[in-house]
Amino acid sequence: MVRDGVWRKSTRSGGEGDCVEVAGFADTVGVRDSKDRRGPVLTFTPSAWAAFVEFTVVSQPVQ
Repeated sequence: MVRDGVWRKSTRSGGEGDCVEVAGFADTVGVRDSKDRRGPVLTFTPSAWAAFVEFTVVSQPVQ
């Protein structure tokens, strides 16, 4: 994860607006609703975020 504070949305996001954005900061990873950019932000430690991403990758069914 790049820790430059830039919010990013997945390139696989659809046009329905039901997406999240992720930004890496020095000591945290932030996740927010792309429709409510001034709303609340969930924050994770970089290690917790990496564990979450790894879990989602290995838990995906093979298509």
